Amino acid sequence: MSSAKTFFTPVLMAAAALAASCATAPPQAPLPPGEASARAERAAGDQILANAVYSQLNADPVYYYRHVDVRVENGTAHLSGYVWSTDALYRARRIAQSVPGITSVATNQLELERNGLNNGVTR
Repeated sequence: MSSAKTFFTPVLMAAAALAASCATAPPQAPLPPGEASARAERAAGDQILANAVYSQLNADPVYYYRHVDVRVENGTAHLSGYVWSTDALYRARRIAQSVPGITSVATNQLELERNGLNNGVTR
């Protein structure tokens, strides 16, 4: 029985090594010169825009937007979270669009809640 153990142990180790090598992600191609810094600058700019949209939403004297999250990608503001009326949703869209640098606004992840009930994702 011990000779069977000594035979199967290296086979199992080789199979495990082969499975692990197949499970790893392929290497990524290196970015062209300057591309990494351009991506970092875009990400920083998008974060600044997201903060500006969030500040404008929270400064609104009519509606309460503390449950709205803002993410910006390449100038598009993505609003998600909850609002309590369709008027608040449309106003959030207008506020986000008014921030300089925002080119479009996506609200498909913004949910409408009435009386604390989730009525689904808005379109």
